[in-house]
Amino acid sequence: MTPDEYVEAVLDLVERIPEGRVMSYGGVADALAERSGRTSARLVGNIMARHGGSVPWHRVVTSAGRLPPGHEVEARARLRAEGCPLRGDGVRMSDASWHPDATG
Repeated sequence: MTPDEYVEAVLDLVERIPEGRVMSYGGVADALAERSGRTSARLVGNIMARHGGSVPWHRVVTSAGRLPPGHEVEARARLRAEGCPLRGDGVRMSDASWHPDATG
């Protein structure tokens, strides 16, 4: 998979995350690892920062549930409007985490 194809794969996966659910940067990388050979949460974060404006970027958080740095207020508002389970400083990952093979 070329770097451009990986960017597209990340963005395509993020578009599939259902409303009210989230994936971690590492979860996105892990879901694409078999096809891409890449497993870097940092790379996914960079892709989201550079190219994620047209996808539901607010649904990608850290593995601890922290919201996208520098965009916490907007991400929290968007996730709250979607009914995502929130906690004090982010998302309750145990209730909000989604995986591509999940049924919903």
